[in-house]
Amino acid sequence: MSTPPPARQPQAALPFSSLPLSRHALDRDYLGRNREGLFDELWGDPATRVLVLWKGNALLGANGRLALLPADRVPDAELRLYLGRSLARDSLGLPIVAAQIGDEAAVRLNSDPAAWANLRVVGNTLNDLDAGLFTAALALANWHRSHGFSPRTGAPTVPEQGGWVRRNVDDGSEIFPRTDPAIIVGIVDSQDRILLGHNAMWDANRYSLLAGFVEPGESLESAVIREVFEESGIRVVDPVYLGSQPWPFPASLMLGFSARVDPHRESTLTPDGTEILDLRWFSRAELADSLGEIYLPGSTSIARAILEKWYGGPIDDGQK
Repeated sequence: MSTPPPARQPQAALPFSSLPLSRHALDRDYLGRNREGLFDELWGDPATRVLVLWKGNALLGANGRLALLPADRVPDAELRLYLGRSLARDSLGLPIVAAQIGDEAAVRLNSDPAAWANLRVVGNTLNDLDAGLFTAALALANWHRSHGFSPRTGAPTVPEQGGWVRRNVDDGSEIFPRTDPAIIVGIVDSQDRILLGHNAMWDANRYSLLAGFVEPGESLESAVIREVFEESGIRVVDPVYLGSQPWPFPASLMLGFSARVDPHRESTLTPDGTEILDLRWFSRAELADSLGEIYLPGSTSIARAILEKWYGGPIDDGQK
C-alpha cells in the first residue's frame, strides 16, 4: 500500500521528465526529407538504423531498448518513414527510419510475441531517444493507415517527403499529418480531494482523470470547463496549464490542466452515463487505501503525472 505524503503546493508546471512521451533526443532533419532518392540513399548507408513496427508494436532488443536494425535486415517494409538523426551521445548523427512490416516479415525477424512492445506499456521505461522515436513513428504510421485516400476528392494518395506528406495522385495536392488536441484535467475541491472517473470503455475498477477533445472554435480553457461539466456535472474555475504529451492512439496531443470546483456555483456530481459511468472524490489517504481495489492510469500517461503531482510523489500501485 502506498503511504500518501503530506499535501504540497502545486507547481506551475509538470517537470518535462515526468511526461514520458514528450521526451526525445532526435533532430527531425526536416530539410532532409525532400532529398531525391532519400530511402535508396539511406538503405545504402551502413550507418542507417531502422525501428521496426508491426501492428502498432515495436521490436525490442535483448537490453530492453528498441532494436534499431541495420537497413539491410529490413527488406520488406510496407511503409518507410524518415524520423531524422539521433542526438543521443552513443549514436550521435545516425539516420533513423521507421519501417512498418507485415506478418510474414515480422515472424522472420522475431516470432516471439514478447519481443514486440506496446508504447502504452513500455513508454515510461524507454530512454529519451527511444521514447521520441517510438512516439513519432507510431503517430505517423497511424496517420498513413487512415489517409490512403484524399478526404477532399476520394482519390488515392501516396507518401512523399520521407513519409511526412501524402500526395493526391489526381490533382497533386498535399495532405499533412494531423494531431487532435485533447484536454485532461486534475480537478480538486475545497478539501483538496481529486476527482477520478470510470470510463465505459475501460476495464472494471479503472479510474482516471476526466478528458475530452477540444472542439472547433474553442480555447483550451473553455474546453476544460465544458468537458468537465458535460462528463461530471461539476462547474470548475481557474484552469491552469501544466504541460503536454503526445498520445498517438491514434493521433492525440494531451494538454494537461488543473482546475478547482467553482465555490460560487452549486454542482451536483453526475456521471454522464454514456462515457463516464462512475465518479469518486479521493483524498490522498483515501486513494492510498483504495489501491488494489481500483486501478490508476498507467505510468506512461500524462494522467499519471498529473495525479502524482497532486498526490505529492510517486504512487506505488504495482503497475508499470
